[in-house]
Amino acid sequence: MQDARIVIVEDEEDIRELIQYHLEREGWRVIAVADGAKGLATVLREVPDLVLLDLMMPGMDGLEVCREIRADDRVAHVPVLMVTAKSEEADVVLGLGLGADDYIQKPFRPRELVARVRTALRRERRARTPKDKDELIVRGKLRIDTTRHKAFLDDLELGLTATEFRLLWTLARRPGRVYNREELLEASRGEAAFALDRSVDAHIRSVRKKLGEARDLVETVRSMGYRFAEPQDGSPASS
Repeated sequence: MQDARIVIVEDEEDIRELIQYHLEREGWRVIAVADGAKGLATVLREVPDLVLLDLMMPGMDGLEVCREIRADDRVAHVPVLMVTAKSEEADVVLGLGLGADDYIQKPFRPRELVARVRTALRRERRARTPKDKDELIVRGKLRIDTTRHKAFLDDLELGLTATEFRLLWTLARRPGRVYNREELLEASRGEAAFALDRSVDAHIRSVRKKLGEARDLVETVRSMGYRFAEPQDGSPASS
């Protein structure tokens, strides 16, 4: 992780410099920009390992930047951590629903921010490391390839974020097994995850949207959590 490249998009100079200082102390290469449009251009040019993104900025705000990142195949996989003073739950859910992987509220403790960044980088690297088992999960028309960190439905790539991929992979590994929100938070985002139950709901909604007509593969278990649908009689399911 020492060679990680990180883009900071933050319009407040003192906060931008504070974040940059602490990240560079960890040995990470940091590029800091002051507005959303330049930030997006930098992300597309550099294809970094992680983006720290302020939510409230003049012109192109953080939500729009996040939306554009997730819509571009070149950078859709890059973890996005939102850093913002807006703490209302609706704002958290909205940001996560657009594909942000975590949410850090201002004012923050530098050590906590560094820990969140390190966790996100470690999770992304681990997710992209080939494994001896579960390299390919096939559930009917759905195919989840962990070596490439991609999921396909009818051979069409779903374009999942890192967190969405981890959620779908976790559920699909054991069809019928109910996972509560805390388990899914830990499985998809690590022990330093922002512990908000609604964030899981937002990510699940996004996964279902990308599954389209196959959205019913991810089932809600009322008052408990989520599970991957068990195969119907005669339906192929293998891994």
